[in-house]
Amino acid sequence: MTGEDYKNGQILLIDKPLEWTSFQAVNKIRWHIRQRFDIKKIKVGHAGTLDPLATGLLIICTGKQTKSIHEYQGQVKEYTGTFTVGGTTPSYDLESEVDETFPTAHITDELIHKATKQFLGKIQQRPPIFSALKKEGKRLYEFARKGETVDIPTREITINEFEITHIDLPKIEFRVVCSKGTYIRSLAFDFGKALDSGAHLSGLRRTKIGDFSVEKSISIEKFIENLEAV
Repeated sequence: MTGEDYKNGQILLIDKPLEWTSFQAVNKIRWHIRQRFDIKKIKVGHAGTLDPLATGLLIICTGKQTKSIHEYQGQVKEYTGTFTVGGTTPSYDLESEVDETFPTAHITDELIHKATKQFLGKIQQRPPIFSALKKEGKRLYEFARKGETVDIPTREITINEFEITHIDLPKIEFRVVCSKGTYIRSLAFDFGKALDSGAHLSGLRRTKIGDFSVEKSISIEKFIENLEAV
């Protein structure tokens, strides 16, 4: 593949590593494309942010393909992951420490499977305050980091499928197929409430975006290796 190919537009399926931001992944790939082909400027962007503590499918578009980013962002997504019950965190995941604990002795497999049903279809979800959504011109996480409370309105999302794949309390493994705008961290928090307990997200992997699967993706290291071999 040539520099012109990247300028004309490519869709790259990248398996984002743990603790990388989506922005870092884009920057790394852009830098290596520019260096390899001596290109001064090239557009590179991703089609849907993954949190640093999540791994999995990141669609990265180059050149003219960046115009299609919004199409991929709007597609249905599939995730697998783990909820940990018995405690909540301010960020709803492991980015922050557990700040409140809850009883779990009453939680049965039957209760867990039954609780999934109330989340299927169109539901109202409140995004976490530790998110990049804007309110009054500021990112929500800016309010959170200052310890400020802010009213976050709910918004409608769609959960197409919600399956419990393994239970070994306090860990509950799941698979979710959902619409754009769904926060799996918020789903973890709300699921904990549905169990009359508390929960946070302790692992997350994006496995599909529309027809694209993480099985067809490559690591950033492999992408760079392939690039250098051209």
